[in-house]
Amino acid sequence: MSDPFDKMVSDARTVFEASASKPLRDAWASLSLPQIRADLIQRLSVAGIGEAESDARFLLAHVLAPSSYADAVADPALFSWQQMSGLADLAWQRLERRPVSQILGSQPFWTLDLLVTEDVLTPRADTETLVELVLEKCAPGVADLVDLGTGSGAILLSLLSERSDWSGIGVDLSPAALEIARQNARRCGLDDRARFVEGSWGASLAANSVDILVSNPPYIRTDVWRGLEPEVRRFEPRQALDGGEDGLRDYRSLLIDAVRVVRPCGLVAVEIGFDQGADVTALFEQAGLDDVGVKRDLAGHDRVVYGAVAGTNG
Repeated sequence: MSDPFDKMVSDARTVFEASASKPLRDAWASLSLPQIRADLIQRLSVAGIGEAESDARFLLAHVLAPSSYADAVADPALFSWQQMSGLADLAWQRLERRPVSQILGSQPFWTLDLLVTEDVLTPRADTETLVELVLEKCAPGVADLVDLGTGSGAILLSLLSERSDWSGIGVDLSPAALEIARQNARRCGLDDRARFVEGSWGASLAANSVDILVSNPPYIRTDVWRGLEPEVRRFEPRQALDGGEDGLRDYRSLLIDAVRVVRPCGLVAVEIGFDQGADVTALFEQAGLDDVGVKRDLAGHDRVVYGAVAGTNG
């Protein structure tokens, strides 16, 4: 009978030899941690990754936790062979251009840490401009909120985290995205005030049923989508990115629902591309919204168009 330890070693060796990241493990086997870091940054740069240093920092922080990089450099015993192997596995995925958020499985957004997979867009810092706008325009008080095309639930959950008397609905066409959003709601302790519904924009919602409607719809023109970096084009859902020939297709659809489901004087606010301020403003005005405005992001780009539903809705 073979020794259980010998079998464990044999199984581990088999896994090691079959691993796609074996070239990295072999290259790093005799290197110190600072040398591994330098080699990783160089490999990421050669792969065309502009954020090579920051990506290396994130991957190292993940495998070294709870120790820091400085601690592990000072005490090499804190960087084990298993951690080196884990870093190689993560780095290999990044060299294939998978986003760091998907490799690590989560992404910080607003004050939350959200689960991320290929089924949802990775929440971007630009989208926080939409959260800020809603909080600026809407005073605390009981309110019903809907997030159309909710994806990971980032916008909805961020707003609910700031307004304890709000409740909300996240709507998405993708069952897989909705499952991620539900997990994020539980993760953030907000599942008692958030529910999620499969559907196309606001078609499933009753008239005059919400006070606030938000959305980050697909707004990238199809021809632009085809030229996006691999991290986005290959690993994020096209359904959440491609806004049609002019990038405005989904604004037209969601605005039809918005003026029906939002109560009089309620807020409609959507994220836009940096060059879409004038076009989306025109669509808001054509839909009959009042007090239409544009909010810029921290880079000074148009990022959110908003308006108020006035009078009585049908």
